[in-house]
Amino acid sequence: MKTIELKGTKRKDTGKKHSRKLRMEEKVPCVMYGGKETIHFSMPELNFKDIVYTPNVYFLKIDIGGDIHNAVIRDLQFHPVTDKIIHADFKEFDLDQLVIINIPVRIVGESVGLKAGGRLRIRRRHLKVRGLAKDFPEFIEIDITEFDIGHTIRIEDIEFEGLEFLDSSGAMIISIVSARIVSKAMLTAIEDIEAKKAELVAEAKPAEGEAAAEGAEAVEEKPEEDRKEEKSE
Repeated sequence: MKTIELKGTKRKDTGKKHSRKLRMEEKVPCVMYGGKETIHFSMPELNFKDIVYTPNVYFLKIDIGGDIHNAVIRDLQFHPVTDKIIHADFKEFDLDQLVIINIPVRIVGESVGLKAGGRLRIRRRHLKVRGLAKDFPEFIEIDITEFDIGHTIRIEDIEFEGLEFLDSSGAMIISIVSARIVSKAMLTAIEDIEAKKAELVAEAKPAEGEAAAEGAEAVEEKPEEDRKEEKSE
């Protein structure tokens, strides 16, 4: 797996006021856990462009005050309106220490099932794995060239030397399904909606009819009373 080198600045103050000041300077308040001590530092927001807004996962070498720390991103917080990164947590690790990260899945090949009109369903774009830093690949590659309609790949079907997959062994990663199945499911949903509409219309019509009938009776009663008054006179 590729490693990206970054440089951070150790923070003297850790209060909210100082954090707001850093953000105004387009810097991100950060915390490094997992080492000998917890380190509070900051990095330019621009540094996150290549490590966050990408499907790839990287190991990081972060220089903080001349000390090099091997780390991975553990958590990010985004502003609810601007979607800018407002805080980042990193996990420090030793090269001979087991690390847990999510590795992206890469699909390659032209499936015979897709050529026959099938559809590709991707259930997991990342796989949670544990291993040593030296054993991690940039991605888990799945070649679907020979996959026909009905073919499914689960966690238990994937093997990679030196890595332990932590997701449920029966969890689905991808599958090739018939386009007819997808169309049938959509048709069923549409039919259910139309049936519900018909029920609502059917329930509404009697009420309208009854109201109309009551109105008609009221109109008919008035002329009869008028005729009785005329006879009495």
